[in-house]
Amino acid sequence: YTCTMSVLSTQPYKGTRDFYPEDKRIQKWLFSEMRKVLELHGYEEYDASVIEPYELFASKTSEEIINDQIYDFEDRGGRRVVLRPEMTPSVSRMVAARRNELTYPLRWYSLPNLWRYERPQKGRLREHWQLNVDLFGASGLMADTEIVIIADALMQNFGATRDTYVIKYNSRKLIQDILQEYFKLDDNQLRSVIRLTDRIHKIETSHFKEQLMHLVPSGIVDELITLIRSRDLLDVPENIGNESLKHLKDIDDYLRSRGLTNIQFDMTLMRGFDYYTDFVFEIFDTNPSNNRSMFGGGRYDNLLSLFGAEPLPTIGFGFGDVTLRIFLEENDLIPSLGSDVNVYAILLSQEPQAQLIIDELRSNEVKVAVDF
Repeated sequence: YTCTMSVLSTQPYKGTRDFYPEDKRIQKWLFSEMRKVLELHGYEEYDASVIEPYELFASKTSEEIINDQIYDFEDRGGRRVVLRPEMTPSVSRMVAARRNELTYPLRWYSLPNLWRYERPQKGRLREHWQLNVDLFGASGLMADTEIVIIADALMQNFGATRDTYVIKYNSRKLIQDILQEYFKLDDNQLRSVIRLTDRIHKIETSHFKEQLMHLVPSGIVDELITLIRSRDLLDVPENIGNESLKHLKDIDDYLRSRGLTNIQFDMTLMRGFDYYTDFVFEIFDTNPSNNRSMFGGGRYDNLLSLFGAEPLPTIGFGFGDVTLRIFLEENDLIPSLGSDVNVYAILLSQEPQAQLIIDELRSNEVKVAVDF
């Protein structure tokens, strides 16, 4: 009788990473630097469970994530649950639960791990960690610009120069006004055009135009494409979205006055999540080898109403660790990080006196590793 055993793989699950001590040092450094910036701006850390009810994400998360990317399963109690693909619905649930007890404006941040079932590639894995920053109970120019300034401060704190990244911005409210008031699209057409435009840089121009022709009247397709590709606020048709347009101009002027000269209006910027209501932004790497969006966010004022709570003006963003590390490595911004151990003690005998000396060192916060 011969017993045969299959040899288990030493590789981690596809799309995830093992963190050996040298990798964990970098992660700890990244998180420490993030916490430093956020806490200087008055933000407090929170966390939540990695498992959430399916319904929490089904109504407001992007269609692509719900249909193709969530890890969902039925637990032993017959409940359909998911491994969270993002943090915004979870923090909204938490704030809604104590809507009338919390003090506003509320400044919170978290560093959760998130799960999405997608094809692993450069900058995208199935599991990653993401800094989430949210400002609850504040609206207007100062709130919107605070969030962008914090995002820029994170980049600056890591040593990035502003020529290595660009901050693109847009307004979902402005887009809605243009599509509905100027082009006379209905709600279904509006949602479809926004979702298609969110993918404009991932598909061929001819394919984009072909799909757009199935969604809107053929007579407006060329004008709509020209407007969508606009990079100038002056290109917006007159008397359309005046309030949103003025807000974007005020944001642009204020951020430039604060030294953020690397900002750019981009009407193709949609942010795929359905919960965004107005101002949105993304930060892009300008390096041709990694010319992609690194992170972004925007205003979502109505998400608390899903929980029966009174709506609360809210703006925030998420910053993934995978894209950040690629950016820092390509710009040579990760410091050389050695072991945290301060002293390596070699015992020449088993006499307790040596151990007492080691104990004294540790009592003075000296980190000691012992060779027996």
